[in-house]
Amino acid sequence: MIDLHSHILRGIDDGARTLEDSLEIARAAVSDGITVIAGTPHVRDDWPTDAGVMEHRVAELRAELQLAGIPLDVRAGGEIAIEWLARLSVEELRRFGLGGNPRYLLVETPYYGWPLGLEDALFSLRASGIRPVLAHPERNAEVQAQPERLVSLVQSGALVQVTAASVDGRIGRRAGGRDGRSGGGRRRRAARRVADPGGAGGDRRRHADPAAPRRRPVGKRLARQAVRRVTSPCNSLLLARPSA
Repeated sequence: MIDLHSHILRGIDDGARTLEDSLEIARAAVSDGITVIAGTPHVRDDWPTDAGVMEHRVAELRAELQLAGIPLDVRAGGEIAIEWLARLSVEELRRFGLGGNPRYLLVETPYYGWPLGLEDALFSLRASGIRPVLAHPERNAEVQAQPERLVSLVQSGALVQVTAASVDGRIGRRAGGRDGRSGGGRRRRAARRVADPGGAGGDRRRHADPAAPRRRPVGKRLARQAVRRVTSPCNSLLLARPSA
């Protein structure tokens, strides 16, 4: 399996703090069947990650994984805040390309509100030859209330990535971190609606979002089982495009 979105790189955002944290996340990923993982640190006001630092951390972790005998292929990436898309040059955005592919970029969906300039920002990316991948839109309260908001974005070429723990219900919180069964249920329903070939999403991708290893297990196997209950057969990474 391939994990497109993780905070496995040490010391540059709210994910792994130390190399040992990174190795613990890597061991958990391998035990869950993951063979390739993209390190996608936040790039936003509170975590203004530089592309060069991200690349250094990827190289560092690759070397440590080899020394530790952990069979995990770590790739480059970044999770870019919407307001940062216009601040970075196209060249730097490409350096944050998802999995090291400069033609795809992981864009963070905000937890609250629906940015008025979102469609224009994603259109600009497409015009630059970069295909946006919206990270965990099911966490957004507006999407939870109306998953159809994603339809026009998908039709214009965006991909949608869903968090594994949202699909299988392990995260029992609503977006933003407040406890509540109803909020957790809305989040799970939104995730499954996006994952459902008859639902709101087009191409959808799923990830585990492992951050600090003590926060939660990777759990892609559980999510794969949950997705299979609500979708047609799929693999661990890319779900089938709906006919409608």
